[in-house]
This record gives sequence, structure tokens and C-alpha cells, in this order.
Amino acid sequence: MTFQTKLVMAGELVAWAAGWLKSLGRTLWVVADGAYAKRAFLRAAAAAQVIVVSRLRKDAALFDVPVPPKRRGRGRPRIYGKKAISLAKRAGQPRGWQLGTFVLYGIEVTKRYKTFLATYKPASGLIRVVLVKEDNGDWRAYFCTQTDATVAEILEAVADRSALEQVFHDVKEVHGVGQAQTRNYWSNVAVYHLNLWLHTFIELWAWHRPAHELVDRQLNPWDDADRRPSHADKRNALRRQCLEDEFQAGAALGTVPRKIKSLWRRVVRLVA
Repeated sequence: MTFQTKLVMAGELVAWAAGWLKSLGRTLWVVADGAYAKRAFLRAAAAAQVIVVSRLRKDAALFDVPVPPKRRGRGRPRIYGKKAISLAKRAGQPRGWQLGTFVLYGIEVTKRYKTFLATYKPASGLIRVVLVKEDNGDWRAYFCTQTDATVAEILEAVADRSALEQVFHDVKEVHGVGQAQTRNYWSNVAVYHLNLWLHTFIELWAWHRPAHELVDRQLNPWDDADRRPSHADKRNALRRQCLEDEFQAGAALGTVPRKIKSLWRRVVRLVA
């Protein structure tokens, strides 16, 4: 087995997935963080005809779009422009900002943005750049290898990836993926899969249950009462449900006083 970097392995996985979708007449969109906006990955994605959306470094080496020659001459046509583009200067320029309404994270929000075309060597040519300015003055840069993609498509793709990041956080922090004390390679794979299935089953169990059944914010008066239940809240609710079912089954042969039931609920909340 030869050594491969994460970028190379990611490119191979993308090419594999694109091959399956191609038979269905679909085009694969890949949303990645800035660590994957590198030549090895972007060129592999381009070879597989995959559209990539990613964060763009604020000091990225961008160039303008080359002007097509007036007459056909010898040699290959220019792919990259001659003039460098500074994202910091573009973001600091007060002119050119537009307002748009987008559906991000399930709600409509208004964002200030700029968009333009540029050439980027790691992407082997033309890209669509989107600058987004937040209310506090901070700005972020994104790009898409599909030059005719709309700003809404790019920002919604970025928002969808952020939702996946929450799942990664829950799997690591709530279920402890990566903390298994196993030495065998396949044992690690098995533990990882068990944690993924556990995460999935908890989400399925809580899917149709109202928020007030999953978490009681009155126990935490400092918390936001309108915040949706987190995955940890759902897991704790399932724990309480399992413990309560066991308690009810154990007390089925006799009558349990109300005070004992109340005390048991308080104990269950402390355990969960």
C-alpha cells in the first residue's frame, strides 16, 4: 500500500461517487472547507466533472479574467489574467455590495455580498467568487468551480455543509468517536460504525417527538427556552425513557407511592 495524502484520497472518493451519479444523469456537488481548496483535490474533482464549493483564503492568489485576443495567433490561449486580485481590497471597498435574501439553516436571512469571476491556479482556471459581509463587519470568501452558479446556490451549499459539521461534532463529543480503547484496526472500524448507528437511531426515535418531551429548559433557567433540542438533549431524553420503562416494569407487580415516583423522576434527571 502506497502512502496517499488526504487530498489524494478525497479526490479518489469524489471520482468514485461521481461515477455512480453519472449513470443516473446527475452532477455531483462537493462542499469542502478551505483545507481541501488545493490543487491535488480540485484537479481530481475537475477531471471527474465535479462542481466544488469551498472557503477561499483571504490571501488567495487570484487573477482577473484574461481578455480574449482580437485575432487568432500562435500558441495556446491565456487561462489566467495578468492583474492580481486582492480580496481584502475588494471587501474593504464600500461600493459594489448587494443585498440578497437567502434560505440558510431553514430560515430566510438577508446578506450583503459581492460576486465576480476570477482565475485561480489551484482550480486550473475560472471560478465564481462570493464575498459575504456580516453585520459586525467581518467578511468571508467562498468560491465555486461552476462559474454560472448563483449566489444562492453557493451560500445554501455552504450552509448545508455547516449542518453536517454539527453532526460530526455530535458524533465526536456526545458519542466519543475516536476515543475507543481498541488496538485492532477492524475493531476501531466496528466501534466507529456502532457509534454512527447509535446516533442515527437516537435521531429517528426523536424525529416526531415535540421539543417539550425531549428537554425541559426550566431545569436550566440560564438557557435559551426557544433553542431547539440538541442531539445530547435527545440522547438524555431516550436515557430517561429507558430508565423509566425499566422502573415501571419492575414496579408492575405492586403499587408505587406517588412520592417514590416523584423521587425516581428526579434521580433519572440527575443520571441523564
